[in-house]
Amino acid sequence: MSQRTHRTARLTALDTNVLARYYVQAENADAATAAQCERAQALLESGKPLFVATTVALELEWVLRGFYKLSPDTVATVFGHLLTLPHVQVQDRQALQSACDALAQGFDFADVLHHASSRHCDVMATFDDKGFAKRAAAKGWVPKVLVP
Repeated sequence: MSQRTHRTARLTALDTNVLARYYVQAENADAATAAQCERAQALLESGKPLFVATTVALELEWVLRGFYKLSPDTVATVFGHLLTLPHVQVQDRQALQSACDALAQGFDFADVLHHASSRHCDVMATFDDKGFAKRAAAKGWVPKVLVP
């Protein structure tokens, strides 16, 4: 018997493009894009159990910042909203919350998400070119970030 048969409610995993269509309402969108935005809104506001993988969160940040050119504050607001939705499960809520908090402080979202997801480790090694190791050390983050 599979695990799936023991669940009382079905869990729907969201892909990056669904979240992007929900959070970015494109002006002058074609009919297909507008329809996707409406379907994304209906799904996210349905109250049905939804799931967001860490990889989707990482990709969403890149899409919002890189493709849509949204500011770090706006990206942090998007993730802050996502984290408040009671029917949305996030793969590693603590890591995502840490990445959102640090994004608002000027850190790179991906660096912090990687770091927060490695909290069970003793050390994180990086060849950073943005001063991440120094800034993380100044904050006293664990694990310690080292440049080998």
